[in-house]
Amino acid sequence: MSQYFELHRQNPQQRLIRRAADIVRAGGLIAYPTDSCYALGCRIGDAAALERMRRIRSAERHHYFSLVCRDLHEIGRYARVDTWQFRLLKAHTPGPFTFLLPATRETPRRLLHPKRRTVGIRVPDHIVAQMLLRELGEPLMSSTLQLPGDELPLTEAAQIRARLEHQLDVILDAGPGGVIPTTVVDLASSPPAVVRLGLGRLAGVQWELPGAGTTGTGGANREAAGVNIL
Repeated sequence: MSQYFELHRQNPQQRLIRRAADIVRAGGLIAYPTDSCYALGCRIGDAAALERMRRIRSAERHHYFSLVCRDLHEIGRYARVDTWQFRLLKAHTPGPFTFLLPATRETPRRLLHPKRRTVGIRVPDHIVAQMLLRELGEPLMSSTLQLPGDELPLTEAAQIRARLEHQLDVILDAGPGGVIPTTVVDLASSPPAVVRLGLGRLAGVQWELPGAGTTGTGGANREAAGVNIL
């Protein structure tokens, strides 16, 4: 049975965030809010927790999870970032974007697209997510909390508790979440391209995929592009 922490929306309780981080460090699977949707998360090197996340999502082996980072410094450990990429990242983080970048050797294979060797990375603009990442001291492997057969992600922590109480270790309730996922931007290609239009908006970046003009379209093409969805 999962632990359920109700957090103050403007001033989340640090003691509860600390307890949640301890649970994740011990191999726990967490449901937590971001600036786009509620997400599932676990430690980077925790294969058992990752497999539990796959089962909840009914994710096949070709599903690649995002790496949720605290800031640009953490991104630099797991992705190779040139000057032009850094400028774009700096202008749009934190925020509702997932960026596809060439991975470094420190990036676990389970996070890599097998052909392109890219990793999906994001920095969320949400106080609870940021506090959790600071307390944890490392990024989270994450995926949007959308269950098999559902058209939209779960938006209420109480819903998450009702449906996943025995499959999660901790749930952070910070109020209602969103249903629109992040915008995914491929920075491993030049020029950069938007491969999924979600919550975030970028000026001057072209669509890479024909017909992918709204959220939820172009799924097969996004898979080919190596999109790590969150």
